[in-house]
Amino acid sequence: MAVAAPLSAEDIASLEAAGFGHIGAKVQALLDRQAHDRREIEWRDAKIEKLTFEMAQLRRVKFGKKSEQLDAEQKALFDEAVDADLAALEAQLAELMAAKRKDTGPAAERPKRAALPPHLPRVERHHEPSDTTCPCGCQMTRIGEDVSEKLDYTPGSFTVERHVRGKWACAKCRTLTQAPVPAEIIDKGLPTSGLLAHVLVAKHSDHLPLYRQEAIFERAGLAIPRSTLAAWVGVCGVRLQPLVDAMKADLLRLPVLHADETPVAMLAPGTGKTHRAYLWAYASGAFEQMRAVVYDFTESRSGQHPRTFLGHGTDSAWRGSLVCDDYSGYKALFLDGGIKEAGCMAHARRKFVELHLANKSTLAATAIEFIGQLYGIEREVKGLPADERLRQRRTRATPVAQALHRWLLEFRPKVPDGSATAKAMDYSLHRWAALTRYLGDPALPIDNNFDEQQIRPWATGRKNWLFAGTLLAGQRAAAIMSLIQTAKLNGHDPYAYLHDVLTRLPTHKNSTLAELLPYRWEAASRSAA
Repeated sequence: MAVAAPLSAEDIASLEAAGFGHIGAKVQALLDRQAHDRREIEWRDAKIEKLTFEMAQLRRVKFGKKSEQLDAEQKALFDEAVDADLAALEAQLAELMAAKRKDTGPAAERPKRAALPPHLPRVERHHEPSDTTCPCGCQMTRIGEDVSEKLDYTPGSFTVERHVRGKWACAKCRTLTQAPVPAEIIDKGLPTSGLLAHVLVAKHSDHLPLYRQEAIFERAGLAIPRSTLAAWVGVCGVRLQPLVDAMKADLLRLPVLHADETPVAMLAPGTGKTHRAYLWAYASGAFEQMRAVVYDFTESRSGQHPRTFLGHGTDSAWRGSLVCDDYSGYKALFLDGGIKEAGCMAHARRKFVELHLANKSTLAATAIEFIGQLYGIEREVKGLPADERLRQRRTRATPVAQALHRWLLEFRPKVPDGSATAKAMDYSLHRWAALTRYLGDPALPIDNNFDEQQIRPWATGRKNWLFAGTLLAGQRAAAIMSLIQTAKLNGHDPYAYLHDVLTRLPTHKNSTLAELLPYRWEAASRSAA
């Protein structure tokens, strides 16, 4: 596409001297707009090419010979992940293609889907215009209706929602009026938001793989192919991502964060084998009013991943106190002083507990007793206002911590290097400043247990779904689980939350998207249809 060169300073000065300065400004604005449109088209074309390439790769993986070497259960789980990935990519590609062919002609007609089984109960929802008076002043007459059917599900039974849209016409001016088609997450799709919410919660909260849900649905009266279920999950992941992005932005405004990670097996494409990927959990501080957790799924345990998540090294890098364990991947975050390290006393205690269980060590028992006193004080002051909590920690907990430190320094030289006892003591001594940082900051907790509890649903899930099929599937699961787990932290039923959000999201303004975040969410009141 030919692009005119921008006006130079001399050109603009000449136009202004000739009295045509306003024309120069308009021309420059048009040229700037043209350059902006060109950049946008180039970005869109590059994105379309990238998505098309990724879809082709996924199809090759799905139908390649290597995938046939998986056992039946692995094959089912892998196919689910790939089908969901393809649906997610297709949803993004469809949006880009729609923008590309805007105003260039009618969209391709969609194939008609099969009718829903007649034996399923029907629930009718009528949609009529709010005003049936024609602009010309005449009262309009109902001349017919359009009916569309959506598949709904409540645990144990399917129902069909029949959306009846009456047609109203004015005999005088031949004006036809209908209520608009209700917007859905999956445009012109089969499922209601209730069915989609159930599938998401069953898969990501109850840890039921889609092939199991397929069997459950068949017993309830309708077999939905797992490829269809996977496509729904993929599209929902794309639609819900903006909420997760907004939640992450809120999280990174807090002064205290928790971080932890756990391994998750991920299938290596084309090999039939799994390798170790990682799930990172970033949670709001235990004493923060906002209760939220955002998961990040990555291919490895590299320290670059937490640095990327927290924007380390950028102008918008997060600053605050990070509660974490002694994993070396976090260390680079603390070098420039922008992030303070807060240790986990539970990790220090755990090493002494393991030592005591192994050989009834009296040294370990002494350390456990000291740490137990610190936890006892913390249980008593946890619910106090911040200033009082700080005062109690300084007057009661600090002397106990100092006594523990003196004891460690006294007995460590008496313990052989390399022994389990030495390693347990060295862990606490080397991290003493981080372990006791909570004593001088009432916003910090004594340990990282709050974040470890947010990891637990993934540990439970691993026993059911065995592995993540692809990197994209893991990232999508992390996003959906972020919303589900945050809803739970705020006392919400995750099904009720997702049902409401999926219903409202298609027509919700981007400027008010924050209203749908779990810690701000209030269910919309629904009048009976």
